[in-house]
Amino acid sequence: MSSVAVIDYGMGNLHSIVKALQHAAPEVEVVCVSDADSILRADRVVFPGVGAIRDCMQALNHSGLSAVIQQVAKSKPLLGICLGMQALLTDSEENGGTPCLDVFAGHVVRFPESLKDSDGNLLKIPHMGWNQVHQQQQHPLWENIPQDSRFYFVHSYYAQPDDAAITAATTQYPDAFTCALAQNNVFAVQFHPEKSQAVGLQLLKNFLHWDGQA
Repeated sequence: MSSVAVIDYGMGNLHSIVKALQHAAPEVEVVCVSDADSILRADRVVFPGVGAIRDCMQALNHSGLSAVIQQVAKSKPLLGICLGMQALLTDSEENGGTPCLDVFAGHVVRFPESLKDSDGNLLKIPHMGWNQVHQQQQHPLWENIPQDSRFYFVHSYYAQPDDAAITAATTQYPDAFTCALAQNNVFAVQFHPEKSQAVGLQLLKNFLHWDGQA
């Protein structure tokens, strides 16, 4: 039986993610773990997260999991979700600037407070709710997910990769921003697949059968 480790470092909606993974692929063993050995033994790894990036990085650095995630990013399929995606970039401007894991070269920036829609109405920050995801490249994790499917978002910051070629998908709010990144055996999303109903479960199912090849 293949296995997937969900990293528990105190900053993720782990119950929802574990349940969604179990539902997406009942034949896969899902373990919620916080120790390096269990993470490194798993066939695949999910790196979730909610909250502030500074707290996230402090927890990862204090536990030694920063180095573990960087090792996983070089060796097996890794899925970053929400704050887990942001932490995989070089740094975030949150909290005046926070160094991150530098798996993806790029930065995390905040939506400006003055965002307006096409009618001139102010848009709310955080960006919250359902929005269309436009796939920018073919990838195994998009299998059986129609173009412009709607996924669930909750975030005030978003990724700006240095290399646009690693953008796997974009979302409009109101302009296009990167909402998914793909590079080698690492895939990361700003939205919450575990809260995105059928298309979210399909993405998780695709990940649980992915061999890490694009």
